[in-house]
Amino acid sequence: MGVRPVLFLALALTLGLQASVVRSGCRQALALALDISGSVDTSEYRLQMQGVANALRHPDVVAALMELPSAPVELAVFEWSGGDHQNLLIPWTAITSTGDLDRIAGTLFAARRGIAPPVTALGQAMSFGVDLLDQRQHCWKRTLDISGDGRNNSGPQPRDLRPVLKPRGVTVNALVIGSDAPHGNDLRQVEIGELSSYFRAEVILGPDAFVETALGFEDYEAAMVRKLRRELEGLAVSDLSPLPPSRYSGSGRSSTVRPALAHP
Repeated sequence: MGVRPVLFLALALTLGLQASVVRSGCRQALALALDISGSVDTSEYRLQMQGVANALRHPDVVAALMELPSAPVELAVFEWSGGDHQNLLIPWTAITSTGDLDRIAGTLFAARRGIAPPVTALGQAMSFGVDLLDQRQHCWKRTLDISGDGRNNSGPQPRDLRPVLKPRGVTVNALVIGSDAPHGNDLRQVEIGELSSYFRAEVILGPDAFVETALGFEDYEAAMVRKLRRELEGLAVSDLSPLPPSRYSGSGRSSTVRPALAHP
């Protein structure tokens, strides 16, 4: 392929990407699902809410969220337990400033645990989260992140829902929470390894899906920061400002080519 066709192709890709940015206005929809089943006590509930609030204001997470103002991340947060108990704490919100993150953090800090069924309907939480993401078809990527400290024990099994949810084009990640305190010979690493294997085999969905772990709710905030940084590493748009001209020998003219997409 000659120089001129290459330049035309690069220009077409760049213009196409710019049009996509204008059209969609959202590079990622991210829904956070927080476990408030019977195994989560009031203290652990607070650690979870505060952990999300603080993680969203961590400098690395803020930088990732603000990376592309013309196509912001849209965020929603809900808590879940039994089959018919999913409570939307933060409706879809475009993150365009640190003020948006401060308002979300304030809502999470002020959240108080209500009465919830003492069961773990993980499959129902997955279905609710994917339905929520269906409202954001215009976003380039749609991700559901489920926090949980136990296996499904009520309603449809996650493994039975995965074939149904897969065609809907979402990614499902997990943040697995282990026990807070040692039990005799500290078996927390074994327990969280077994639970992580369960989530990896039966819950997460999508080619780039992953499981993050927190060794107890005390570690939840740090784990949430790690998870958000990884989730926000996806598709990024390069700076479309001009580059210094690159000269091609024999072309008789100078041209500027900037890659349309960059993957960090």
